[in-house]
Amino acid sequence: MKSIVGAANSHIWIGPTLTGSVEEFQGHHMWSWVITKRQFANNLHALGLAVTFAVLPIDLFCDNPIIHGFVSVCFGCILFSQQFHAWAHSTRSRLPAFVVALQDLGILLPRSQHADHHRPPYNNNYCIVSGIWNKFLDNQEVFKALEKLLFLKLGVRPRSWSDEPRSEWTHEESQTTSQLAPN
Repeated sequence: MKSIVGAANSHIWIGPTLTGSVEEFQGHHMWSWVITKRQFANNLHALGLAVTFAVLPIDLFCDNPIIHGFVSVCFGCILFSQQFHAWAHSTRSRLPAFVVALQDLGILLPRSQHADHHRPPYNNNYCIVSGIWNKFLDNQEVFKALEKLLFLKLGVRPRSWSDEPRSEWTHEESQTTSQLAPN
C-alpha cells in the first residue's frame, strides 16, 4: 500500500509526459505562427486520443443525458482547443466568416486578446478557447500557483520568472517556409 501512495504522490508517472508537453508548448512561443500552417488533423490528433479514452467510459457506464450534455460540451472544447488557438494566431482575412463572428462575439478567443499572452511578462491570458476567464484567473493568480506547483513537482521554470526574455524562446517574426516544422 505504501508503494501505491508513494507512486501517486510522485511526479515520476506523469513527469516525462507533462515535461515534454510543457517544453513543446514553450516552443510555440518561439514560432507561434507555425500552428496556423498545420493541418486541422495535425492540431487535434493528440487531444483526440486523450478525449476518446476519457469519454468512452462515461459513455459506456452512464445513461444520464445531463451528464452526457456536459461531457459533450466540455470535451468538445478540449478536443478543438488547439484549433481555436490556431485561429487566434491567424489573420482575420484567412479565417472563415463564422470564426471571425465568434471571435468578435467573444465566444472564441480573439487574436487581439491572445496576443497579450505572447508579450512580456508572459504570465497572463493563458486560456486558449474563449478567453472569458482570463481576467478572473489572472486576478486570482491561479496560473502563478500552477506555475509554482509545476516547478516544485517537475522542475520546469516558467519564463515569467525571468527578468529578461532569452532569445531561444522569444517570438520570431519571420515566417519563412524553411523554418516550418515538419508536422
